[in-house]
Amino acid sequence: MDEHIIEAVGHCRVVVRNGRVTEVGTPLLRDCQLARRFAYPVTDMTPEAIGKNVQGRIDSFGMCTSHRELYSDDTFVGFGASELISSALADGLIDAAVIACDGAGTVVVTDPGMVQGIGGRMSGLVRTTPFPAVIDRIRAGGGIVPDPETASLDPVMGIYTAKKAGYKRPVVTIHRPEDAMRVRKTDPDTIIIAVHTTGYSRIDAEIMAESADLVTACASLHVRQICGPKALMQAGSTVPVFALTPGGKEFILNRMAVISYPLYVSHATLPVAGEKEPSPLI
Repeated sequence: MDEHIIEAVGHCRVVVRNGRVTEVGTPLLRDCQLARRFAYPVTDMTPEAIGKNVQGRIDSFGMCTSHRELYSDDTFVGFGASELISSALADGLIDAAVIACDGAGTVVVTDPGMVQGIGGRMSGLVRTTPFPAVIDRIRAGGGIVPDPETASLDPVMGIYTAKKAGYKRPVVTIHRPEDAMRVRKTDPDTIIIAVHTTGYSRIDAEIMAESADLVTACASLHVRQICGPKALMQAGSTVPVFALTPGGKEFILNRMAVISYPLYVSHATLPVAGEKEPSPLI
């Protein structure tokens, strides 16, 4: 039996087994405007609504199954991690992305469409089971799966694998602050994007403020309080993304250049709070 554990909207633990949602924890958020815009919207933060959202993703593109779709050219969020990475790959700012994929674990990907297909529709992956069919398709698309036997999640292993394969300008998405510190020690030039930060402690946010290039605020109070004032640039206000280094700022500017809809740019003291932030911030 395969088992996948994800941290879904509302900072809620969801377990998927054999293509079905089998467990849904208690959400810690009451409301999230971003969740209201999902393909399977979550307007009420209840276990039932969150379970339907996850099951909808399973049924529509095979998340957490062996027939998982890996490519997409859809834009889900203007300045989401996958959108930032896809644009950076397409424009040559980086040459590889180390991300997490259900059914494969940590992977090294070089195709912008694969980055978007994997990351744009994925919640925070905690644990997964390897699917040979998914792994084979990632490899066929030029990707690398460092641990096909257990599909482990280890961004440091991913960076080591990318470097060994000859990639010189990788980016990595990271949830755990201790992993960010390990990556920074392993390869100081890697671009680090902190994701799924809801529930970060003050110490977690302080570590990311020193280690990451970009931090997605999610519903984190401490990220807004600690990373926000240190940011060189902020993208968005409802669920902001903070650029903490010149490299992170370049990612946002590069993404801005390819966005077709109008943008408003202004000087401000950061962070700038939106009117419809997630509630509560935790």
